[in-house]
Amino acid sequence: MLGADIVVKFLIKQKIKYIFGYPGGSVLDIYDSIKRIGKIKHILVRHEQAAIHMADGYARSTGKIGVALVTSGPGATNSITGIATAYMDSIPIIIISGQVDYSLIGNDAFQECDMIGISRPIVKHSFLIKNTSEIYKTFKKSFYIATSGRHGPVVIDIPKNVLSNNIKKKYFFIKKNNIKLNKKETVKKEKIKKIFKKLQKSKKPIIYVGGGIISSESSKYLLLLLKKLNFPITTSLMGLGSISGRHEQCLGMLGMHGTYEANMAMHNSDIILAIGVRFDDRTTNNISKYCPNSEIIHIDIDPTSISKTVKSNIYIIGDAKNVIKKIIKILEIKKYKNNIKKWWEKIQSWRKINSLKYKKSSRKIKPQYVIETVWKITKGNSYIASDVGQHQMFTALYYSFEKPRQWINSGGLGTMGFGLPAALGVKLAFPKKNVICITGDGSIQMNIQELSTAKQYKIPILIINLNNSVLGMVRQWQDINYSSRYSQSYMKSLPNFSKLVKSYGHIGIRVHKKKELYNIIKYALKKTKKELVFLDIEVDASEHVYPMQIKGLGMNNMILKKC
Repeated sequence: MLGADIVVKFLIKQKIKYIFGYPGGSVLDIYDSIKRIGKIKHILVRHEQAAIHMADGYARSTGKIGVALVTSGPGATNSITGIATAYMDSIPIIIISGQVDYSLIGNDAFQECDMIGISRPIVKHSFLIKNTSEIYKTFKKSFYIATSGRHGPVVIDIPKNVLSNNIKKKYFFIKKNNIKLNKKETVKKEKIKKIFKKLQKSKKPIIYVGGGIISSESSKYLLLLLKKLNFPITTSLMGLGSISGRHEQCLGMLGMHGTYEANMAMHNSDIILAIGVRFDDRTTNNISKYCPNSEIIHIDIDPTSISKTVKSNIYIIGDAKNVIKKIIKILEIKKYKNNIKKWWEKIQSWRKINSLKYKKSSRKIKPQYVIETVWKITKGNSYIASDVGQHQMFTALYYSFEKPRQWINSGGLGTMGFGLPAALGVKLAFPKKNVICITGDGSIQMNIQELSTAKQYKIPILIINLNNSVLGMVRQWQDINYSSRYSQSYMKSLPNFSKLVKSYGHIGIRVHKKKELYNIIKYALKKTKKELVFLDIEVDASEHVYPMQIKGLGMNNMILKKC
């Protein structure tokens, strides 16, 4: 059997439905196998970065592994941004990269590059397969590694001769991966009891959750925990959707652009129960001023996240779902009670500030109004993929997500150009659901060529382009920190997006009247049953995202409106 056939048969056995990729000389054997064997649908992208984002969007929305295929040299290097994006957000994807013949490695052969070396800092693991007989076990290990512990991308680099070699062994599916594991961390009863005592004594508690809740499928148990504790809860950007944004105990997102009540509750708390979060700098602001009176209980599956940036007073390394279940159990056994009525009264007083208010009477279309209108029409039940910038933050703050895996965005790396290909990956996974890409005039141009992919495979999504003709978030920072000296943040030669979209064979509509917005979005969603619709919405370029923490200060120091 050919090495390439083994690769394809393994993927079929793993029930991989889609491969996202771009062909080239070193992987043509795999492409030939895909054609001959069938059973897997290949999506031909227009750029390898987009292939990784599509696999990423598919993985984020389904919880399953996404698979991408790229050729050697430039095909491999083009994939790097996508791999780093998945790595930063712990997304399980497999990247199969072609390599020159094994005998040519190190000879500067045509389209040779050290994919293992280049990708090493941004993968969970990587393999260079030297012999055809290694393909079985390497793929088995890779799938296991990508989805065990803290999830992440795995690169499998395969020389061309390994793929084209014919081995006489019959193909068989390996059931065991033979990976030696460290002894599993057990959640000790003493620690659970210790946590219980802390929670029982707390007068100003808060629960802080992140993407770990979503990847461990813990939302159902988080809801039970909330009911038992009656604590307020806040989420990181990656944790949006882990609990309904409309839940009465939910204070919204915290951090640089978090709500006033979420940041104030964190800063003034005495206990933070942090689950599946890594305390990144966009949530903590100045570490030396971080939540000065609070003890931190940290639960995470990744031991390297414990006390990495913020010291934990009590920690448990383990799967969030298992640990939450154990905490719930002890709350029931010990008949947990608390008295945090005054704490809730204080939080309600912060809520009354209404930090998300904006000038609704403006004749210009405000980006917040667009997002609120999308929510009103979809009732928070659409899959929303975003790019990165002001539109991302407006979406995070003004679209209330109801369920996990609805919010698809590049949180850790902040990758512009992520939204469109990721949305296409989501739509392939859920063809009957509304999938919306919310982007900006800067971000959409980074991977706009994928409109061609959408046309070829008839992938009907709705794209909402919040067009302010500037790099909005850059300009906001230039307003606040550089006395409005706008250096290179204005795009002077934007295309006519609606005409451009039409040239790809889709529906393009320019929107510049506020009163038309609701009906046009409703119409567009109806049309996306069969066609891709691109709404190019002219929004107020002067609008900023608020609240915004003041750099270098504590979580409680925020700008609430434009000065």
